[in-house]
Amino acid sequence: MKKRMKRIGFYEGLPISDAHSFIEETTERPIPKHRDLLVQVSAVSVNPVDTKFRHQAVKKNTLTVLGFDAVGKVVAKGSEVKDYAIGDRIYYAGTSKRSGSNQEFQLVDERIVAKAPNNLTDEACAALPLTAITAYELLFEKFQFIPKEVANTTKNILVINGGGGVGSILTQLAKWCGLKVAATASQKNFEWLKSNGVDYPIDYHQPVKPQLEKVGMDKVDAVAVLFDIRPYLTELVEIIQPMGHIGMIVGVDEPIDISKFKNLSVTFDWEYMFAKTDHEKQIETQGEILIHLTKLIEENKIHTNLGKVYKEGISADTLKQATKEVESGKVQGKVVITGGFR
Repeated sequence: MKKRMKRIGFYEGLPISDAHSFIEETTERPIPKHRDLLVQVSAVSVNPVDTKFRHQAVKKNTLTVLGFDAVGKVVAKGSEVKDYAIGDRIYYAGTSKRSGSNQEFQLVDERIVAKAPNNLTDEACAALPLTAITAYELLFEKFQFIPKEVANTTKNILVINGGGGVGSILTQLAKWCGLKVAATASQKNFEWLKSNGVDYPIDYHQPVKPQLEKVGMDKVDAVAVLFDIRPYLTELVEIIQPMGHIGMIVGVDEPIDISKFKNLSVTFDWEYMFAKTDHEKQIETQGEILIHLTKLIEENKIHTNLGKVYKEGISADTLKQATKEVESGKVQGKVVITGGFR
């Protein structure tokens, strides 16, 4: 008899209040081939991208299983796996092209995983991969800062929405690599910014440029825009250094005019963590990034930003509750479900 497993998903994107927004089913456990690992999932986090994908989903006859951040134990592996063994505890951010982590056993390519940090719990590990990879790629691949400790001490960065999931990891990495870091948030979250490496908290309710000038950052080398860029375009022309970088992770639903940046020779960068796995391009670099992040975490150079944790186990009910928290936008830090499948 073939082994079975639980999985949680939906047939169409429904409001989280709908009884069928998440459905639990059982199915055959997949068999790993080639470079795949079969992972028994012990903890997952819910990201805004999960809710975005669910809202955009069209009705299908097959169950859609989302979930990206995960930590778990390798229980089987394909014949071409090189770097991982049965029993290894790993973490990863998955891909948008395969069934996600909201299932008891998940297939994942060994090239996009890493061994989980020894000094973190499952829930703390599950809070990291997606936001940390996004932040790392933006800082060190797109902006081309040097990914070494205190290697960029002559440079600075402004982070728009520094208190969010990506922002609170990006500011830590920016501080670790030697950048002077300014970041926006509401004043009530200034201490949160400082705890995550920010030198100069900036009140997003007020014009940004005068606040930067007060702390001696008349111009910045890079701006990570982790929010809708449109309210900031006019100020960014005056803030960004010539030959600087502006990076975005949030899409726009209408064209934006960047012509005023032409004579500054500014580079605009899009960061989308799934681009590599969507297009089978340099996917091994995401595993390498996680390996580096594990080292930094175990050396206490950066920390996870765990918010609310559901410890009752992964089920349709806890996934609905966690998703509702994320959609409310009121939780500081990541929302995680731990305890394996019940």
